[in-house]
Amino acid sequence: MIHQYKNNGYNIVMDVESGSIHVVDDIVYDMIAALSHHTDRKQTNDDKIKDYLLEQLPQYDKSEILEAYEEVSYLIDNGSLFSEDPYEEYIGEFTKRQTVVKALCMHVSHDCNLACRYCFAGEGEYHGKRALMSFEVGKKALDFLVNASKGRRNLEVDFFGGEPLMNFEVVKQLVAYGRSLEKEHDKEFRFTITTNGLLLDDEKLDFINQEMDNLVLSLDGRKEVHDRMRPRRGGQGSYDEILPKIKRAAESRKDRDHYIRGTYTRNNLDFSEDVKHLAELGFEQISVEPVVAAPDMEYAIREEDVPQLLEQYDILAKYLLERKRKGCGVNFFHFMIDLTGGPCVAKRLSGCGSGTEYLAVTPDGDLYPCHQFVGMSDFLMGNVDTGVTNTVLQDSFKLCNVYSKTECRDCFARMYCSGGCAANAYNLSGDINGVYEIGCALQRKRVECAIMMKAAQD
Repeated sequence: MIHQYKNNGYNIVMDVESGSIHVVDDIVYDMIAALSHHTDRKQTNDDKIKDYLLEQLPQYDKSEILEAYEEVSYLIDNGSLFSEDPYEEYIGEFTKRQTVVKALCMHVSHDCNLACRYCFAGEGEYHGKRALMSFEVGKKALDFLVNASKGRRNLEVDFFGGEPLMNFEVVKQLVAYGRSLEKEHDKEFRFTITTNGLLLDDEKLDFINQEMDNLVLSLDGRKEVHDRMRPRRGGQGSYDEILPKIKRAAESRKDRDHYIRGTYTRNNLDFSEDVKHLAELGFEQISVEPVVAAPDMEYAIREEDVPQLLEQYDILAKYLLERKRKGCGVNFFHFMIDLTGGPCVAKRLSGCGSGTEYLAVTPDGDLYPCHQFVGMSDFLMGNVDTGVTNTVLQDSFKLCNVYSKTECRDCFARMYCSGGCAANAYNLSGDINGVYEIGCALQRKRVECAIMMKAAQD
């Protein structure tokens, strides 16, 4: 499959199957487009193809066409244009692969000190009762992870909520317990914590910087945007109290992993201004993502909003390029694409591994495919006492990949988004093998912008 587009003055050609990206001049761009419509290209000899191109490209001289055709032929011959799909035959074996759990999202707190209007967790309670995870339940979860991970040495644990700092003592105990398991079981834990920042103080920050491999800090952008969607439980805004704490936390991380995580909604369709605001505050690692909400919510993104949002990504890409040129670059999560190596084949085909390699654990010890499925009885997979017992559900996630989704087969971005989020697909289409069409449109645009930015920097 060939995907072609123009962005910020660049002619970009993607060969989807090989992953090759080409930045070309006008004649090569037009020639590849013409060849894409030549259905019998493989069965046609060179002379007839040249005659076809002379007919299709009357705006160019014959000598230009013949010279450009030599370049295009070279790319075709070395497998970086019009290549065959290397994975479709492999997908049968891929779905039979042995999977092991290597990551847990630990819901140490089903409670929160904010009342975010778009929270899928229902103000941190996941539509159930408020609860904090005990050390005993968390200990069993880590034991489960060690036992279930089999040959995997590197394990990941994300302390999540609600607000995990509301259960900070248990977080500390669980980190210590995890460290105690490492040498005996030849494991290495990588801990992450996601926080709204309200409870950050010197003690907590010192511990986080010592023990957490990554720190995710929630901040939506401009004060009016943040306060509208992320108020305190009493309704008052949280921006003024949170900002200095989050700035100090980000500064204290230095070169250690962290990022500012925001959400945009229909209330701020000019979200590039929020990314600019965060960048101008000095934050260098930023992720601002679209809200995923039921269509009847007033802040939900609608189909008619998509053109404006696509334009916002173009604006943002140009802004970030300009900052880079001035020596004050910012890493925007959705524009960070590795075009040389990238994820392994399994991740490209199936994504985050929810329901197979990655599970969420509730305060009661129940296991779910990921944090967005928590509380949905149909997606209960087991418990830390029993392990995964719903193997039928586990198999359904194992079989979920870019080839199981009809819409993905003809999408140029499929190997970048890996079929998208299963939870978003389920919540918007009723099927983990479905797609969230608005999300797909935004994802495709992000891929295009990311590749353009890479071309501009090379």
